[in-house]
Amino acid sequence: MSEIVTFVDPSGEGKPIEVETVDLPADLPDLEARLEHIPDPDPYYVDLGMLYRLAQLEQVRRDHFDDSPLHLALRGHMGTGKDHDLEQFAALLRLPHYRIPLTGEVRDITLIGTVKLYGDGKGGTESRWEDGDITRGLRGPALLNLSELNAAGAETLFALHGLLDRHRAIELPTGETIHLRRDVRIFGTLNPTDLRDYAGTQTLNKAFADRWIIWEKSFPTEPELRTMLERRHAKMAAPFVELVAKLAVEVNASFTAIDTRTRVETPLSLRAVLERLPAGLRIYNEADDPLRRAWEEFVLPHIDPFDRDHYETVWSAVVRKGPKGPAYKR
Repeated sequence: MSEIVTFVDPSGEGKPIEVETVDLPADLPDLEARLEHIPDPDPYYVDLGMLYRLAQLEQVRRDHFDDSPLHLALRGHMGTGKDHDLEQFAALLRLPHYRIPLTGEVRDITLIGTVKLYGDGKGGTESRWEDGDITRGLRGPALLNLSELNAAGAETLFALHGLLDRHRAIELPTGETIHLRRDVRIFGTLNPTDLRDYAGTQTLNKAFADRWIIWEKSFPTEPELRTMLERRHAKMAAPFVELVAKLAVEVNASFTAIDTRTRVETPLSLRAVLERLPAGLRIYNEADDPLRRAWEEFVLPHIDPFDRDHYETVWSAVVRKGPKGPAYKR
């Protein structure tokens, strides 16, 4: 039975948005498989405003689907939480979530499907159509996240053109046409196209890019990072929360700097801030300087050698010598 989910604007500017959850029909042939694809809400997730924006889009989409189904891509650097936002949106709406990485190795037959041979039980074989990842999701209900859009090969992008334009359908080699349903949302994520070392990425084909709404996803601010750390690591001592947040902000400011002479090529991602550094702090909880040990063992090994001097400059400016342990309260 549908329920109402209320999305609140963290900035306090917009009015709350109420959206009905999605009910999966009981007669779906793959009901059990789709139920397994509904994500669990992350109790540590902090909405920085993206869920509210997604709810705004969802509201317009539901009211005006026939005008435009509205396909959205989130563009941001690694570790900004793009995929996590979409996953948590699906969790709140109780939508099966299909994250489909579009790496350069993925081919259109993997995404759309292909004919395969199976034994007929009589010593012979028979051919059967097998849905690809996208086709399976399109049979709905679903939220499809086409991850790493700008890493996909040309043949993959062209296979999706018809689905994302006014035709809203893909034609299978079997002659079947799969139309975009009201209960299927198509999202995507991509990294910025600049001089960064995002291996395999490229500038999006203009015709393909024009089929998307593209929103930018920035690195979290210092107060936002502190909120994330406090929610996920409630027993982390306040001085460590403050310094970890400051380190991330300063490193990422250098990562996004225009001046290539001071720019680092590796950001301090949310994975590093919320997972790796806290793990190091737990391991070295009783050390004289737990933060420095965690920095050396869980951050610097991920950094390009030519960036380490700058990382150490940031460390000296922000921390110098970290607070004494324990990093976690008992």
